[in-house]
Amino acid sequence: MQPSPPSARQPSPDTRQLRRVALSGLLGTAVEFYDFLVYGTVAALVFGDLFFPRADPAVGTIAAFGTFAAGYLARPLGGIVFGHFGDRIGRKSMMLLTMVLMGCGSFLIGLLPTYDAIGVWAPVLLVTLRVVQGLAIGGEWGGATLMVVEHAERTQGARRGLWSSFTQLGAPLGSVLSAGVVTLVSALPDDEFRAWGWRVPFLLSIVLLAVGLFVRLKVAESPLFAQAKHEPKPDRPPVVEVLRRPKPVLLAACVGIGAFTAQSLLTGFMISYAVDHGYTRPQVLTAVTIASCVALVVLPAASALSDRVGRRPVVLA
Repeated sequence: MQPSPPSARQPSPDTRQLRRVALSGLLGTAVEFYDFLVYGTVAALVFGDLFFPRADPAVGTIAAFGTFAAGYLARPLGGIVFGHFGDRIGRKSMMLLTMVLMGCGSFLIGLLPTYDAIGVWAPVLLVTLRVVQGLAIGGEWGGATLMVVEHAERTQGARRGLWSSFTQLGAPLGSVLSAGVVTLVSALPDDEFRAWGWRVPFLLSIVLLAVGLFVRLKVAESPLFAQAKHEPKPDRPPVVEVLRRPKPVLLAACVGIGAFTAQSLLTGFMISYAVDHGYTRPQVLTAVTIASCVALVVLPAASALSDRVGRRPVVLA
């Protein structure tokens, strides 16, 4: 028997790089969503009391989720800003920057003094860090998905759905990690959890940041960006052209809004609601963890199916 050619025994350099990019997107988005969702979970449990103590309990909860909303309001701006500079400077450099911003923002939240220590500056600093996180995740998720798709376009264009799902898997994986860590610290006595236990999940984000950066530094720049560097630059920023014909963008946003609304309710408001109605913190966080584990299975399966039957039927289903 003749020995198999090298290409049959091992993947090509492009395929190996695609796998590395997919892993980088998975880890990067997991770090981003761990940080983002830890905030939502802890805000539902204690932030109303710690950062808005003089408000009515219901008003304090609303204020805590108002800082959560600040992160969401900043996300589109982050997508525009980091997308713009990603086209100019490179995808990889922007992805490294967004990961650092997100990880450091989360770590600093874990160090924030509460209202009792510095008064009104506590919620002001909290909102500021939430905006930084929102900007970062707005640039991270779009940039990481784009990086995977551009690498997949070159090597395995027919499986773009499956490969891009690795980036999307970071959301439920980050949810599993955040719910797991918060579940552990929420088992502390209530006074200890409020005194220092809530800080632990935020401080641990620095470990995830180090792992994510280690993998991301080994990723090659997008081949399509390398090719585009030698082409003439457009006269106007792409966002201007998009906003001149906003209908496709608005339709695409409406397609995704249901899933994102459900995710926000699941990882934020539902936790506060259930705890207020008699469920324990570990029970609620266990439910969130189970739901995220289901998503880890369904996401790649649905993405692979979309490569066979099309995106629209899968989204409609």
